[in-house]
Amino acid sequence: MLYSSPQQLCFPPVAGQTLRADFEGGALSSDFGPLLLRGIDRQIGLTERLAAAVHDKRHPSYIDHPLRDLFAQRIYQIASGYADGNDANSLRHDPMFKLGVERLPLEAAQDLASAPTFSRLEHQVDRKDLYRLTTALVDHFIASYAEPPAAIVLDLDHSDDPTHGQQEFAFYNHYYKSYCYLPLFIFEGTSHALVTAYLRPGARPTGTENAMILARLLPYLRQRWPYTHILVRGDSHFATPEVMDVIAHRRLTDFVFGLAGNPVLLRHAEPILREARHLHQQRTALAQAYGQWLPPSSRLYEEFDYAAASWSRPWRVVLKAEVMSAGDNPRFVVTSLAAPPPQMLYEDLYCARGNCENDIKAVKCDLQSDRTSATTFLANAMRLLLACAAYILHHALRTHTLQHTALANAQPSTVILTLFKVATQIKQYKDRILLHLPSSCPVKALLHRVTALLSAVPLPLVNTS
Repeated sequence: MLYSSPQQLCFPPVAGQTLRADFEGGALSSDFGPLLLRGIDRQIGLTERLAAAVHDKRHPSYIDHPLRDLFAQRIYQIASGYADGNDANSLRHDPMFKLGVERLPLEAAQDLASAPTFSRLEHQVDRKDLYRLTTALVDHFIASYAEPPAAIVLDLDHSDDPTHGQQEFAFYNHYYKSYCYLPLFIFEGTSHALVTAYLRPGARPTGTENAMILARLLPYLRQRWPYTHILVRGDSHFATPEVMDVIAHRRLTDFVFGLAGNPVLLRHAEPILREARHLHQQRTALAQAYGQWLPPSSRLYEEFDYAAASWSRPWRVVLKAEVMSAGDNPRFVVTSLAAPPPQMLYEDLYCARGNCENDIKAVKCDLQSDRTSATTFLANAMRLLLACAAYILHHALRTHTLQHTALANAQPSTVILTLFKVATQIKQYKDRILLHLPSSCPVKALLHRVTALLSAVPLPLVNTS
């Protein structure tokens, strides 16, 4: 019998001692996060809701992993920083991920699903499944409120998703100078909760397409929240007659969109721009006379009614007449709101939509929603929704459990590095499972607080819609 030794990692000597490492630690894991994700998932019921939305086409005799377990495993992996489906080939044996999916950690017969299983899951979904999944995300958003809110803000934005291969519907987008998808994300602007998302081809969306999505989403929300005021907010490519008409004819629904400049708008803006130039010259002269810093810009606000040739009626347009040392910088916003004064509407309402880009960054960069390398469009759409579900778990963890802590406003990547990546030793006995965390763990107190809340304070199921 040949003698063999495990392959070791070599390091420079320390204090005169040789230093080696191997992978024979046994029941150890570098991820404590799956247990925290399981705790928040048990409170909000996300993976069960998503699994119920997909029609399982597998024969019952050959099912080793129920759909709910597959959704939980894949979403927990993404939420823990493992966006690649191939990671499941190793993580299926990880005791902490097995505990997260409520399986015994040290039983080989209870290993989790492998990468081929997830590939089949992604490629088995059809259009009806994806529609039900996107609807399930909206249902979860609605159920996250114990009672109907007085008002919500729907922030709409597209983001480029570069493609690198022969993916279906990957078109060249001149604005981004690449072949890409252009998914649409919809967030609630005040809470940063994800409402839903849609993967779409890389071509610039038309007004008809955006209007069709809103024509489905707004009645769905209105059916459950009949007295909630809904404000739809977006940049200039949402300011199309189709979108504005869809919103304008609905009760308690308004919009505020950026508006691209044109010669007619610039003629309207010229008088106030002239005043802004004069104001900037005066402020600059005073600053020079008193030896102070020169003002970076001067702004004045104005409003007027405007109707493009394709619009069905005039709308209120707010002008920000900004003059900088580099020149004029006029900006326009079109809205159906009548009450807020121009400066408040632009600075407090419209500019706040920039936070939506931070939310997209969390989904796209921290949770890698752009890992859309499957050959079929539907499989890539499934991957996008799984990443969005991981964002929902992180958002719920921050808002429900990490409030009043240093991580209350942290990005998912920060939560992963701080709370999830904690080495854990697992011991399994006949009647209990014991986890040993490092004695020098810097987040002991925070983990005490988080685990106590997740295990002892389930969220009340008031709104189950």
